[in-house]
Amino acid sequence: MSKSAIFDVDGTLIDSVDLHALAWHEAFVQFGHNVTFEQARSQIGKGGDNLLPEFLTPRQIDECGPALEEWRGKHFKSVYLPLVRPFSAVPALLQRMRANGIKLAVASSAKKDELDAYLQIAEVADIFDAIVSSEDVQSSKPAPDVFEMAIHKLGVSPSDAIAIGDSPYDAQAATCAGLRALGLLSGGFAEEALREAGCTAIYTGPGGLLACLDTSVFGLSRSC
Repeated sequence: MSKSAIFDVDGTLIDSVDLHALAWHEAFVQFGHNVTFEQARSQIGKGGDNLLPEFLTPRQIDECGPALEEWRGKHFKSVYLPLVRPFSAVPALLQRMRANGIKLAVASSAKKDELDAYLQIAEVADIFDAIVSSEDVQSSKPAPDVFEMAIHKLGVSPSDAIAIGDSPYDAQAATCAGLRALGLLSGGFAEEALREAGCTAIYTGPGGLLACLDTSVFGLSRSC
């Protein structure tokens, strides 16, 4: 039985992936770059430090990267943040884990103010033992920094923690940090992509994990 669970947020605890993709698409267009919604969506899960280089040259990033990110952040908060909703099983899943003695952490590529807002929306802000945002580390996912920081804050070893996320970047970051990764389909990424990135088990979403919790890596049996 694992002693700790480290959760991603976007697409894992809250339904926000499409909204982030829209905000990034509109930000790129605002600054004169033709990045489609689908292209932006394929990169959600990364922080801006790793997302921008997928579409802009180093010179373009120097010229407009900070302004583009700032515009995206303000645009997301004013237009899309009010539309973000939590996945319904999240509080029950986390409460069940905590009741079973599992330490809980969040490790997200989001900025701290956005992350705080998401946890309030999901009504789970006070349940975590450790919270890590992109501002706490040097590099966002798929770099392992956020998971390594979460392990440090929890005071556990990688072998005693499981990472739970919806994107290939969560799995890649977790694997690099020495963690086992579980994948959720709630963020819209394909099961094959999650498995190729390193996920050892896949669930439909928080509700699917809750239904299989006793027979998952967090329980005594592992048949589910």
